[in-house]
Amino acid sequence: MVVAGCAIFALGFNLFLAPHDTNCGGLSGLAQVCVEWFGIGTVGLWTAVMNIPLFILGGKAIGKRFFFGSFVGMISMAGFLDLFTAIPMPVTEPIIGTLYGGVITGMGMGLVFLSGVSSGGTDIIVRLVKLRKRDMPIGRISLCLDVAVALLTGIVFHDFTKTLYGGITLFVSSMVIDAVIYRFDYSKVAMIISPKYEQIAETIDRQLMRGSTLLDGAGYYSRREIKVVLSAIKRQQVTELKELVTNIDPDAFII
Repeated sequence: MVVAGCAIFALGFNLFLAPHDTNCGGLSGLAQVCVEWFGIGTVGLWTAVMNIPLFILGGKAIGKRFFFGSFVGMISMAGFLDLFTAIPMPVTEPIIGTLYGGVITGMGMGLVFLSGVSSGGTDIIVRLVKLRKRDMPIGRISLCLDVAVALLTGIVFHDFTKTLYGGITLFVSSMVIDAVIYRFDYSKVAMIISPKYEQIAETIDRQLMRGSTLLDGAGYYSRREIKVVLSAIKRQQVTELKELVTNIDPDAFII
């Protein structure tokens, strides 16, 4: 899965992003900047070179499984990024390349993350920073790194529109990554507080075909014991859930 994901990412990068000097952040984007800046090497080679000190610094701190899995990902990514440059690049408009590049690279990275490892690069940096800054959200750390690469791309290529295109790619890619990881199976958890909990739970079961769990609770001020209906539903069922609950008990408290 790691190798397949890296191959898909490299395909999207080389066919749709590289021709327009656009990237989706990360170490591959930084490698693209280095090739332009220094005028030597390839994206794959720079990716591998920059990964080496990260793996040395990471070492045992990121865990044995993550380390070796990510090492396989790094080698695969670097190899495919250079190998797929031999594939003829289609002529596309920048915005088309940005969108399709974001979708395909997102699919690739989604497969890699689904395996529980990474392709090295900024993912290792994020883990190392997280060890020191435990209160900082992982998404924020990753976003800061990707934004920095996008800005650097605009500066090095002397074209700020490349930064803007990179932002679109980042957004599309992140959405596709989530879709691949969760396989479009997002759910919402609802908690309903009502004295008519029996009727509400039965209606959820009959109309939404979702199970419910009754939790024991107590009001803080009244100290009166209550039942809380807990149910996991599909996102598209949220509105229907609210309607059926309020039809049974307009005063029900829904979270």
